[in-house]
Amino acid sequence: MDEAIRQRCLIVARYMVKHSCTVRQAAREFGISKSSVHKDMGERLPLIDPPLGRQVARLMRYNKSVRHLRGGEATRRRYQARKAH
Repeated sequence: MDEAIRQRCLIVARYMVKHSCTVRQAAREFGISKSSVHKDMGERLPLIDPPLGRQVARLMRYNKSVRHLRGGEATRRRYQARKAH
């Protein structure tokens, strides 16, 4: 594995754990695609740093389990904004 990719995996993973952020937020922060973040966190990170990989996997499972709540909240805000105008 290329050293730059290896370092990117570790940096993004540490950022995600520290900030409890989503794949989308991490991708935006580092200027890479969501697909790259998913591949890095799901396939590469467990090979590079298994304990950190487990932490990120736990965070990603949690984010997936609550995404319907975030989506519902975003919809609620959007309709409230329309109502106010």
